[in-house]
Amino acid sequence: MIGNALREALRALRRNLMRSFLTMLGIIIGVAAVIVMVTLGEGATQAVTSQIASLGSNLLVVTSGRRMGPGQSSGAAPFRAEDARAIEREITAAASVAPAASRGMTSVFGNQNWFTSVTGSDNAYFSARNWKIGKGRLFTQAELRGGASICVIGNTLKTKLFGARDPIGEIIRLKKMAFEVIGVLESKGQSTMGTDQDDLVVIPLRTFQRRISGSLDVNVIYVSAREGAATEKVADDIRRIMRERRHLAPNEEDNFNVTEMKEIAKMLTSTTQVLTMLLGSVAAVSLLVGGIGIMNIMLVSVTERTREIGIRLAIGALERDVLLQFLVEAVLLSSLGGWLGIGLALAGSAFLAETLKIPFVFQPGIVIVAFLFSAAVGIIFGYFPARRAAHLDPIEALRHE
Repeated sequence: MIGNALREALRALRRNLMRSFLTMLGIIIGVAAVIVMVTLGEGATQAVTSQIASLGSNLLVVTSGRRMGPGQSSGAAPFRAEDARAIEREITAAASVAPAASRGMTSVFGNQNWFTSVTGSDNAYFSARNWKIGKGRLFTQAELRGGASICVIGNTLKTKLFGARDPIGEIIRLKKMAFEVIGVLESKGQSTMGTDQDDLVVIPLRTFQRRISGSLDVNVIYVSAREGAATEKVADDIRRIMRERRHLAPNEEDNFNVTEMKEIAKMLTSTTQVLTMLLGSVAAVSLLVGGIGIMNIMLVSVTERTREIGIRLAIGALERDVLLQFLVEAVLLSSLGGWLGIGLALAGSAFLAETLKIPFVFQPGIVIVAFLFSAAVGIIFGYFPARRAAHLDPIEALRHE
């Protein structure tokens, strides 16, 4: 019975190929949109997670100033390198503690120049920020103590100033000061906020304080917690130490901030997941539109084939046979549209993921759900036209022109 209904449905679809394709188009677009939105959303979530991990998943960032609102803070006394040493000394769960000070400056090599970020710190900066040396070496203790004129550069700066040339041992100028390049960092790419992480120069903190800032101020302290340590506990210990060192009374608010990268990662991940669900839900509406299109075309088909239905009923066909015929036709339309939508979605997702530079994450679950939903749309929206066809009066149907 089902085999006969399927053959009849295929014959009916072949008779009106263009109309059948246009009917399926709503399902194709709906299925493709749902899969593309969810796949790209999952890829974006993974990209955010990996970018946060590249900063250091156990990283805590200590900055001066009282928080006033989103992205704002009031002025407060800067830190000193001794504050970082106190954190390192008193918190055993801290794996790396790096005081740092930064300033934007123009770097020059030969006739090439590039405005970049210059950071003064020590070797703990690289471990706390999860930086790996790609070529050359890091600072020695003697160079850090003596304030040597040396630097480690990021991959972007290497490309801008040196191109394909080996920068190790070359001299670059930061304003009028000469620095020897002793190392190049491995590339990290863009951060979650869209800034280029590889566009930087790192010099010894003492060198930065003597030759650039002219003060002992430290803008930020990076603290990397040991593997397995609770970053919440480390953050609480940092607040306690900093309140003591900054002589804050119990009733005074903190004039510094401790930011956990894990919390930022959770916030960004949850945000991308919510947006993915929202976009997927919006895309699913097009499936309903496609279902309405199927119902409209099936109603037209019932009207066009009223006489045929009357003949079938008159020669002994049962109502359930007619119902099954039109229901199978509707399900076939939606299922074919679902398969074509899946193929289009996978190709489109791979192309967009490559264009947007995010991972392509194949999710069989959403593919199966989208296909089943498209088939369900065919059943639900095809049932009413099929029922109408099955309940036609054979006499009235035979009179239809």
